[in-house]
Amino acid sequence: MVILLPMRRTRRIIGLLALSTSTLLLTSCSNQNISGLGFPKGVSSVNDTTGSLWYWAWIAAAVVGVLTFILLMWPVFFHRKKNEEFPKQTRYNIPVEVAYTLIPFIIVAVLFGYTARDEARITKVDTPATAPHNIHVNAMQWSWQFTYNDAPTAPTITGTPAQRPELVLPLGEKVLFTITSSDVDHGFWIPAYMIQIQALPHVINHVEFAAEKLGTFPGRCNILCGRDHSQMLFTVKVVTPAQYTAYINSLKVA
Repeated sequence: MVILLPMRRTRRIIGLLALSTSTLLLTSCSNQNISGLGFPKGVSSVNDTTGSLWYWAWIAAAVVGVLTFILLMWPVFFHRKKNEEFPKQTRYNIPVEVAYTLIPFIIVAVLFGYTARDEARITKVDTPATAPHNIHVNAMQWSWQFTYNDAPTAPTITGTPAQRPELVLPLGEKVLFTITSSDVDHGFWIPAYMIQIQALPHVINHVEFAAEKLGTFPGRCNILCGRDHSQMLFTVKVVTPAQYTAYINSLKVA
């Protein structure tokens, strides 16, 4: 025996299923994972600059996704075939066509404007003479070299695939990075800092930011550069300014 549920009851059941599913998904995640949306907070000056852009981009995507889902489901539940009559045919709806052309344009324009603003802030750098700290990062197959120009002798730390180098940074103080490559294209990437810049042969790139959290963070090359690309790893160690000065002094002695 087949029992046909009334339309109103069917809608109620579908609504309860959607509510219970969303509740289950939300409660299965910690507040820490939900609040950051995959974006580390307070780790670097780059994160502080682009954090709001990251969150609002997710909110805009969620709003567009929900509205699109509603528009897709609306005819499924409310405009199903009820009889054999041929439905009314319409060829044009000018307001709707203007809306679905203008709204995406406005969304893209707003996101582009805020992206350009944050990008200009991130890419603005001091000159080597005026930067608080100056470190030269050189990529090579398949490791990294870090030259600390803060020290008069400009000592260089050279790593190997077997022994990854350590990049030491002072907490809360901006560092100007000069990025180069000895051979092929590489990518200087610290995932926690949400920024990467290419290391290219015969090209000098610059990026400047401050580490805002003590600790150790992984770094790597994110451009496929050859056989041992996966071994192009390094470690970022953020220390207090006093510890950084002591480290630089120790490099002078060495």
